[in-house]
This record gives sequence, C-alpha cells and structure tokens, in this order.
Amino acid sequence: MGSFEIHGGNKLKGEITPQGAKNEALQVLNAVLLTPEKVIISNLPDIIDVNKLINLLQALGVKVEKLEKGKYSFQADEVDVDYMLTEEFKEKGGGLRGSIMIVGPLLARFGKGYIPKPGGDKIGRRRLDTHFLGFQKLGANFNYDSKTNFFKAEASKLKGCYMLLDEASVTGTANIVMTAVMAEGTTTIYNAACEPYLQQLCKMLNSMGAKITGVGSNLLTIEGVKKLKGCEHRVLPDMIEIGSFIGLAAMTQSEITIKNVSYDNLGQIPSIFRRLGIKLERRGDDIHIPAQEHYEIESFIDGSVMTIADAPWPGFTPDLLSIILVVATQAKGSVLIHQKMFESRLFFTDKLMEMGAQVILCDPHRANVIGLDRTTSLRGITMTSPDIRAGVSLLIAALSAEGTSIIKNIEQIDRGYEDIELRLNNLGADIRRI
Repeated sequence: MGSFEIHGGNKLKGEITPQGAKNEALQVLNAVLLTPEKVIISNLPDIIDVNKLINLLQALGVKVEKLEKGKYSFQADEVDVDYMLTEEFKEKGGGLRGSIMIVGPLLARFGKGYIPKPGGDKIGRRRLDTHFLGFQKLGANFNYDSKTNFFKAEASKLKGCYMLLDEASVTGTANIVMTAVMAEGTTTIYNAACEPYLQQLCKMLNSMGAKITGVGSNLLTIEGVKKLKGCEHRVLPDMIEIGSFIGLAAMTQSEITIKNVSYDNLGQIPSIFRRLGIKLERRGDDIHIPAQEHYEIESFIDGSVMTIADAPWPGFTPDLLSIILVVATQAKGSVLIHQKMFESRLFFTDKLMEMGAQVILCDPHRANVIGLDRTTSLRGITMTSPDIRAGVSLLIAALSAEGTSIIKNIEQIDRGYEDIELRLNNLGADIRRI
C-alpha cells in the first residue's frame, strides 16, 4: 500500500490543466458495447478506475488500441457474452463501481447483462434499485442472488415505455438511456439526471445514430433504433479536479491558473467557492485564482450562517463537499456543510480535527466548520485516505499545514486523479510517493 509524504507550507504558482472527467469516462466507455463499429474516445484520464474498465472491456472481447496519450479506439465486434459467467469476470467487475453500466448496453444489444455487486468508495450505502427498476420497465427480467452478490438482467425483447425514476441517479439514468436507445418504440424518462457528463453521453449516442431529445433537462425522450454506428467523442475536463485546484489555491495562498476548464459546464462550482470568499476570475476558458491571504465566508441575507449542501444537477455536486469543508477550515466565519446523498462521506473530518481544524460533526450528514482565519495553521499528521474525494481533501489540508504529513492508502486517490503529485510538484508542492 502506497503513501504520500507531504511537506506543507509551500506557496504554489503556475498553470495546471485538468484531466479528462472520470465520471464521464466511466459512462461513455460502456457505450462502445452498443455497436460493432469502431468508436474513438479522447481525453481519457490515465487513472485506476478508467484503466480497470478498459481492461474489463478487453476481457469481454472488445478490441482496444491506444492511439496516443488519452486517446483510444474501441471495436466491440466480437463480444464474448459468455465471459460474464466466469469467475474472472466476477473478480474484475466487482472491483469497480462503474462496471454496473456495462449491463445496459449488453442488455440492449445481446439481450442479457450480468454484473457482480460493484465495488468503489466506502462512503455509505449506494443502492442500485434505479438501474434495475428501469430495466424491468423496458421489459427485462431481473434477478439478484444474495449469496453470490450477482445481478442478472435478461430480455428477449425490450420495449419503450414511460418511467418516472425514483431518484435522479446519474449512473442509473446513463444505464437506462443506453438500454432504451435500441428498445422498440419510444421511451420517456422523467426525473432523469441531467449533469454535463450525462449530456455528453447523450450527445455521443446521438452521434452514433440514437434519437434522444430533451438533453440537458430532466425529461428525456428516446426513440429506439435498430442499430448504432461508430463515432468520435472527446471527454470534458473534470469539474471535480477543477474544484479541487480552486480549493488548493485558496488553502495554500497560491496564484494558480487552471487551463481549459469548459467554464460553461461548471454550473454552481465557481459561485459556491465565491461564497467562501475566494476570488476567482474567468479568463476566456481558464480560471485564474490570485494569491489570497484571507477569505471570508458570506452569510445569508438575513444574517444566518451559510449552509452549503449537495443536490442533483444543477445543484452542487456532492463530490466537492469534502473540498469545500477543508477550505472552510482556514476561512473567516462559519459554514454548515450538509452532505445529503451519502452517509459516510464526512467521517474523514476526524483527521482534520487532529490537524487542528475546528469542526463539529453534528451527525453523519452535517458538519459545522468554524474557520480559523489563519490565526492557527493546521499541523502535519499521519492519516489514511478513506475514499477518492476525502483523500484529495486531506492532501490539500496537508499541503497547507505546518510540518510533514503522511497519507496512507493513496490508491484511493490514484483511482480518480492522474499523476497528482507530479502535477502539483510542478507548481512548487513537495509531495513524495513512498
């Protein structure tokens, strides 16, 4: 198990370019299973989760060719559907949460899709009901074996229908959309997720010959087609990494320019950081964050304490609440962080308290942060990364702290961030992989 040794206190300076979006990549990679023709995808991040999914596609018989850094061609003309019954598939599929999205494309094209209960972050219960309720409404039979933790969906014929999703699940919506594009007739999905990465998937599918309207809204209409063709697709920059770099600049009093951010797809992210008092400037499609010694959290109009909560898009993404919480520890003022969607994501705050932060964990979903306004620096400690987002949040805290910190279990960070220590060291950070 690898670790990072971080020597904190350095002010960073320079330009950094965000990687391709992890969450989009995990969706569009599964879509290559919908066609026997060649699909080319660029700006794929070189991270553990994406590489695991590419490896799983290869094991299913997809021909994969690396064309250049971040750019691959995929051709699923000889998919081995029987591989889904093997122990090897069970092991590979169970190690990655994004693998759940292979079920929809396989069900649409081959009439069956199997997957073991997926792994991923340990951030609380993440149910899969939305996926399989959607498959059932399209005409599939669903079976879950609680002894083997294996999910199976099979259908001799899929037929379009109206469905109201029980939650605006991003991966659930993606899975159902990829199933419905080849179902007979028209499918209407209400309460669909509409985040930019889901929009990207729909645009990619339309370029392959699908007929999806309502993209960008929570009401999608899909007219089924008999087959799809190949296409070329480019993944958006990762908004979570962009938010992480904004938080990093603020915590370390650094002047950083984040390049090519696709600003119009960032939603509320810039405005939420501004609520913490962080200055940031849009320069074309870049974001410039000046060095800032102090930043003050806003209050609501009536003077009450600011609350920052996650919500389905266009609400604030839950993946950045950990970053917001860390950044607030050195702000002036107080903020209530309300993590509604996952019940274990705030448990990493015990590490921040050990570093000297003033955080009151009210319950698994809420934390009150009393900013130190830099009157006291955080101190370096030894800690363990529980999940991807908490891991990077702790890395940011360590970079701003006095002394040396050790972060263990950095494989969690590597799952979502490409060469993070090399890229930050180029800005003046002191991070060593040990």
